Amino acid sequence: MAVITAPPPVVRRADSRTVPALLASVLLVLHTVLALREHARFRTTGYDLGIFGQAVRAYAEGRAPVSEIRAATAPAGFTGDAYPLLGDHFHPVLALLAPLHRLVPHVEILLVAQAALVALGAYVLARTAQRHLPDRAYVALGAACGLGWGTQQLVGFDFHEVAFAVPLLALACRAYLDGRTRAAACWAATLLLVKEDLGATAAVFGLLLTRQDRRTGLFLAVGSVLTTALVLYGVIPAFAPDGRYLYAGQVTGAHGLLDGWAVKSLTPLLLLAVTGGLVVRSQLALLLLPTLAWRFASADPAHWGPGLHYSAVLVPIAFAALVDALRGGARLPLPVRLPLSVPVRLPLAVALLLLPAQPLAALVTPGFWQESPREAAARDAVALVPDGARVAASNSLAPHLTDRATVHLVADGVLDRRPAVGWIVADVREPWPAGAVERVLRQAGGRGWRVVWETDGIVVLVRQRA
Repeated sequence: MAVITAPPPVVRRADSRTVPALLASVLLVLHTVLALREHARFRTTGYDLGIFGQAVRAYAEGRAPVSEIRAATAPAGFTGDAYPLLGDHFHPVLALLAPLHRLVPHVEILLVAQAALVALGAYVLARTAQRHLPDRAYVALGAACGLGWGTQQLVGFDFHEVAFAVPLLALACRAYLDGRTRAAACWAATLLLVKEDLGATAAVFGLLLTRQDRRTGLFLAVGSVLTTALVLYGVIPAFAPDGRYLYAGQVTGAHGLLDGWAVKSLTPLLLLAVTGGLVVRSQLALLLLPTLAWRFASADPAHWGPGLHYSAVLVPIAFAALVDALRGGARLPLPVRLPLSVPVRLPLAVALLLLPAQPLAALVTPGFWQESPREAAARDAVALVPDGARVAASNSLAPHLTDRATVHLVADGVLDRRPAVGWIVADVREPWPAGAVERVLRQAGGRGWRVVWETDGIVVLVRQRA
């Protein structure tokens, strides 16, 4: 009797994870090397790496997230030692880093985690393109996502909680394009744990889902609105020392919605350029609007342009929208028929064109790998501070001490804090807070603090015992 064996399973191209995984691994290495080297060069800062380092350290020790550094710019009347960070922004997702911090109790683990989250987002996007587009379009789109200006700016400037949103948005968009509405809703709902402003993005995502699954979409949209309202008017004020959401006032001030469009227009122009304008052909482009809206309505000019980390959440949305448009998910006809290779390769071409002006370009700069006298002096200075000390450190030195000391920022009033700080480690050229280092050092000199070390503009002082 003949034995009938089943034919071997057919391995489809869309099921191959090897190339996307290799691509993500390369991006992980590049971004990790960049971030760790920037930290070693004292280019990271207390605002924000030091603050997040203190938050994750608190979670790892079983405490609510607080930051002594953030207390430097607390609202008037705050007299506490450490600022409760859930009264500043709602980002409980940071607790996921606590186990990593317990295994590797160093602030650098945040930088590695951020690089991994960005690489994961690029992997998910590549797999999405692999499933929905022919040929090897996924390689170019995945690389462009990982090298995009928004993700590079995120990795190149400290650590931020929005790094979690990059893979979460990529996963939500992938599930949406696959028609898995409940999975898409679940991934989108997790954005509520990343930062309070992403609740609006989750709500818009819910509205998009109503076209495929009315009940699931409405549940996500309504739930996101209610949860965001609860966070803004209940949770954050409950933790905030002054009982209010501090950033609600940022839509009013010296600048308004009509100001600064020479800068504001750069972000949507980059989104159009990197997608060849096709991003607007997908309904997923609606997910860009909440982030763009709050940034352009902000009275803070730092929110307007394409720099810093604020555009990181836009990148996975834009590329998922591009995949949707190229697979025929959009309804508008193309005015000119182009080979698929043109819009597929355009994002990578734009990313490479912008690369010389992006953080990763530093990797091929000789000075990036050489230690300057100032960096050597800073390294020696922070080594003088004993473990467990209470120290006031200037912005660029602070994150190098948060793992083993209680760190305040060198800012006005720091010498009057209770419990008192016993050490000052400062770079006299520190530009922020403006003039604070000079004022604090002058005040310390008048109170009898002793200079124990001073080299190349880096100074260490110790409080004299009474």
